[in-house]
Amino acid sequence: MKTLLNIIWLVFAGIWLALLYALAGLIMCITIIGIPLGVAAFRMTNMVVWPFGRTAVRRGDAGAGSAIANVLWFVLCGWWLILGHLITAILSAITIIGIPLAIGNLKLIPITLTPYGREIVSTDRPPVGPA
Repeated sequence: MKTLLNIIWLVFAGIWLALLYALAGLIMCITIIGIPLGVAAFRMTNMVVWPFGRTAVRRGDAGAGSAIANVLWFVLCGWWLILGHLITAILSAITIIGIPLAIGNLKLIPITLTPYGREIVSTDRPPVGPA
């Protein structure tokens, strides 16, 4: 089921959102200071292309640097990527078949809001840590 949703997602939303993230990454990489933001955009492009079956989990080693980077991310490019998710979610929700895609878009908004201090993992991956 995840594969089918990912294929439908790729055709109707994934390509367009991936282009937005790639554009954000390219714009951020123009300056040396923006390169870490560009790397985050490229990392998230991978998640946006094939989102079903993956999730982002908070990393325990994220600190104040991640918080500062998240603020810079939101101010410089995060808000318009979130706007892209909202527009795509609204357009997807028009049809019944598109409702899971709209939900997927809305689930990507918190990840887009604060990408630093998170790691993208497969939902099939067993939990790591003490049992």
